Amino acid sequence: MEGGRLPEKNPHNHYKETQIMTASQDKLIVFLYEGAIRFINNAVTAVEEKKLDLCNNSLIRAQDIITELALSINFEAGEIASKMYNLYMYFNKQLLEANINKDTEMMVQIRDMMADILESWRQIADKSVASSQPGGSLNVSG
Repeated sequence: MEGGRLPEKNPHNHYKETQIMTASQDKLIVFLYEGAIRFINNAVTAVEEKKLDLCNNSLIRAQDIITELALSINFEAGEIASKMYNLYMYFNKQLLEANINKDTEMMVQIRDMMADILESWRQIADKSVASSQPGGSLNVSG
């Protein structure tokens, strides 16, 4: 802190922070999935580079995100909510086992499953953004 001034924020970090603070619930879920997938990718790379502590930390962070997703479920939404919760618990269990055994195949399997679900959430988020914009729900085909 020079001359009583606070250090300036990194513009990229400020942009990301603003994005998160103004995001819809659907978009926040997309961000969480992207983060979990990124951490799983980091874990796979860490195992390949024999950086086992980095693998451990990355998988724990991915599991924390998955736990957050599980805690955000609205169980009043019906059977799909229970199924998603069970799927998140499965992801966490598999990542725990993958972490113990440093099994990159298992990590990739969970990452790929999450990537498939992420695509669905992206479509939902895109539709909710389109419908919230003026004229976004206009059906030009009739």
